Amino acid sequence: MRGLRMSYGAAEVLRGVELEIRRGEIFTLLGPNGAGKTTTIEILEGFRKRSAGEVGVLGTDPEKGGDAWRAKLGIVLQNWRDHNKWGVRELLVHLGEFYDDPRDPDELLTAVGLAGQAGQQVGRLSGGQRRRLDVALGIVGRPELLFLDEPTTGFDPEARQEFHRLLTRLAAEDGMTVLLTTHDLVEAEKLAHRTAILVGGRIAVCGTPAELAQAVQAPSQVRWQEDGREQVLATDDPSRAAWDLHKRFDGPVPGLEIRRPSLEESYLELIGRAA
Repeated sequence: MRGLRMSYGAAEVLRGVELEIRRGEIFTLLGPNGAGKTTTIEILEGFRKRSAGEVGVLGTDPEKGGDAWRAKLGIVLQNWRDHNKWGVRELLVHLGEFYDDPRDPDELLTAVGLAGQAGQQVGRLSGGQRRRLDVALGIVGRPELLFLDEPTTGFDPEARQEFHRLLTRLAAEDGMTVLLTTHDLVEAEKLAHRTAILVGGRIAVCGTPAELAQAVQAPSQVRWQEDGREQVLATDDPSRAAWDLHKRFDGPVPGLEIRRPSLEESYLELIGRAA
């Protein structure tokens, strides 16, 4: 993406997004609601025409991609509202027939934890089970590039762990590229090779989990007791602050506590600064 812009009337949602995602990479796109994540994904998938800028997906402009190009994509949208009367395995088999080398439906159902629901109607699945089926439908055709828009919504912790292992294996063994949007910072930190944070229609920061943590680091808090009250100091250098307190007290500092920010707090700090 180079200079990617998208406007809806007078409202500019994307304001010059610059981003490059590498082949075989698991890449997460983070950002608050309304930041433009879904719009970005829809442009890359070819579902939505951009207002300006250059976009290339697997070497093709999404607005000009034909059937052969689309066959290389796997797409998991936030919600589906169809197929309710199909059987789970039946639907996978049917959609697999549109691809030259589909995945084995039984292996796929086992991989996403739906082997026990193979003969069940789609409309009778729970929300979490339906989300797992969405993922299976997205990868049945062995895509080169998989788009996942908040895929683990509704997953229980065990199912989320299984899904993470599946994604990691697909990227490592098949060389599949994955672009994932999520609100789950722990998920992004665990899965992604790199992460970008989209704020106000622009990429605020992009990098590995370590680079991201460094770039969006919120201030640490140094707490201590003085004059019968708790004192709190926000600082980027908590060790120096603790040392200065030690010298001022000429010994141990009452109730001294250093609290470093979590990734979530750092993320919220970045969002706040951008706002």
